[in-house]
Amino acid sequence: MSRAAEPSVVDDPNPTPDLTLAGLVHDLNNVFETISEAAELVSGDPQSRALAQAIHRSVDRGRRIVGLYVDQSRSGPELDLVVERAATFLQDFLTHLPGTKVKVIRKVPAGIRLQGEPSDWERVFMNLFLNAAQAMKENGGGEIEVVAQAADGSVELRVSDNGPGIPDAILGKIFKPRFSTRSKHGGLGLHIVHTITQQCGGSVKAENRKDSAGALFTITAPVA
Repeated sequence: MSRAAEPSVVDDPNPTPDLTLAGLVHDLNNVFETISEAAELVSGDPQSRALAQAIHRSVDRGRRIVGLYVDQSRSGPELDLVVERAATFLQDFLTHLPGTKVKVIRKVPAGIRLQGEPSDWERVFMNLFLNAAQAMKENGGGEIEVVAQAADGSVELRVSDNGPGIPDAILGKIFKPRFSTRSKHGGLGLHIVHTITQQCGGSVKAENRKDSAGALFTITAPVA
């Protein structure tokens, strides 16, 4: 009795690309790997070593943002670690703004965990820090202070700077997408802050400091 022939497997010469999130993450991982290898090549040059280290850190951030790194704890990201990573990103970014020096003062108690993904909260603080640095650029930089206080199942985060502050005429518009006072930029940074904060069950408001010049952003978010 003869057996039916096994169906042959033929490779599709024009396969349908995987456009799912998993496929996108896979492709981005290949991109990050190429960038990382390029940074490794230039790291042998003493003059390029600092740049190579900054590239490696940026690759790590990109991997976290697309979800390639799984958070070690399922109980929510550690706030102090998230702020520290965002502050490191800011210092790398400032290498592209010659003459601008910004000090980040962190008053964040250890042990506070937020609801949501670490990469999302890292983006929130990265965008707040970048917004402050851009505002203080004309004065050569300044200080950003991050203060956190947890109570009754939530945490209040206050991010302030000593820049020129926010003109009253635009205070109600700064969280809108594509709104920017700098034509060269897309105006999405503060919109990202607002969107992610809401998605994580929190809220954010912007105002000018009352004790001195500068802007103040207050985020209220649930703790994990």
